[in-house]
Amino acid sequence: MTLIASARSTPGLLKQDVLVDGRFHVITDEPEHLGGTDEGPSPHELLVAALAACTATAVSAYVRTKEWDVGGIRVDVEYEQKAEPRAFRLKIHLEKPITDEQRDRLDKVADSCAVRRALLTGFDIRECIVADNVGDCG
Repeated sequence: MTLIASARSTPGLLKQDVLVDGRFHVITDEPEHLGGTDEGPSPHELLVAALAACTATAVSAYVRTKEWDVGGIRVDVEYEQKAEPRAFRLKIHLEKPITDEQRDRLDKVADSCAVRRALLTGFDIRECIVADNVGDCG
């Protein structure tokens, strides 16, 4: 399955209107100290948000299928973007107590998040530049 995201720049700004899979618009921007207007999360912040949301979704879906009463679920992700290698630290908060067996299972479920798997597997990234007068991505 191929997903497509298209970012359209606002001329003269660092703000982007990103169309995700033809269905959703997300605004990104950079903080003012980097020349943006801070009207949306930066792309780096979206990466962290994607990991948090994916993990929370995976855990929530599993808990729902098992009909476990864990109360609310919150996933906090810290991203150390200047570390080598870059590092993510996840903390999954459940409002109600769980057993050790449930904790072990939820740890495996969190590991299965599609965003996490993609980050750990790596990527093949290619680009080409197309202008009216030059370029063909073939």
